[in-house]
Order: sequence, then C-alpha cells, then structure tokens
Amino acid sequence: MGYIGSQPKGKTEIPVSTHRGGIMAKTLALVFATLTMALLCCAPPASAQVAVSIGEAPVCPYGYFSYAPYTCAPYGYYGPDWFVGGVFIGAGPWFHGPDHFSGHVDNRFDPHHGYRGPMPARGDQANNHFHGNEARDGRGRVVKGDHDAGNEHELPGHQHEGKPR
Repeated sequence: MGYIGSQPKGKTEIPVSTHRGGIMAKTLALVFATLTMALLCCAPPASAQVAVSIGEAPVCPYGYFSYAPYTCAPYGYYGPDWFVGGVFIGAGPWFHGPDHFSGHVDNRFDPHHGYRGPMPARGDQANNHFHGNEARDGRGRVVKGDHDAGNEHELPGHQHEGKPR
C-alpha cells in the first residue's frame, strides 16, 4: 500500500515475493526429471528380429551379380572358377561353392565400375571367353586370388562347333 506523506505508526510493510514456481515447484520438477531418467535407464533394450526371404536364385547363362537386384551378369564377367561342369556355383546369398573360395571376375563388366553395355536375358545360352582382372569370394567381396587369371579363357566342358574342347 502506498501512503501519502508519512506512514502511520505501527504499520510496517513487509515486501513478499509472489513469484510462481518458487522453491517447491523447482524441487518437484527436479524429482520428476530424476525419476524419468531412472526409469528410462533401467528399461530393458528391445530386440528386433528381421527375416528376409530372397527366393530362388536367378537363372542366367553367365551367372548373376552378387548384389541386389541380382541381375544377370554379362558374358565375360565371371571366369571358369565360378562354374562346375558348366553350371554356375552361385554368388551372394545363393553361393554354394567351397569354403575360402576365390574366383576371378572381369570388373570392367560390372555396372558398379561403370559398365553400361548389353546384359543377357535370363535363360540365354553362354558363350566362352574370359579375361579376369580381379578376384572375389562367393559373397562378392574383393579378395587376393589364390591363382593367376591369365590362363582362364574357357569354361570346362564348353563345346566349340559341337565338339568338346
């Protein structure tokens, strides 16, 4: 209260703070934050299980790439290491060759290396010529080859003019 002139005797004003959120409100907020953090830290982690079915392996005359969408590889990409009796041993998720396998590829025919040429259709017949420049394992990772690709030019059992070579 304001007085004009002097204050009456016996009346003393005591300033009182009426701010909202005094000490009690701050204490409650701190307790709530602490409890929330404790509950979040103690919660068990959620585990997720994901299963992906990729279906049948592509049927391609020269094999298929080891990465999605698993399109047919062009003639000359895979070397003879990748074929047993003229049948492709698979790559990527369908690889069924031996452990510690390494086979040569010619990565100049890989779209990831800039190849933009023709690709065979599924079911086409294979030709026979190869010049490898890189070794890969059955999952498509580049590895150190265990032999030279220089003499890999024909698929075993390939027929030339109707006669086996």
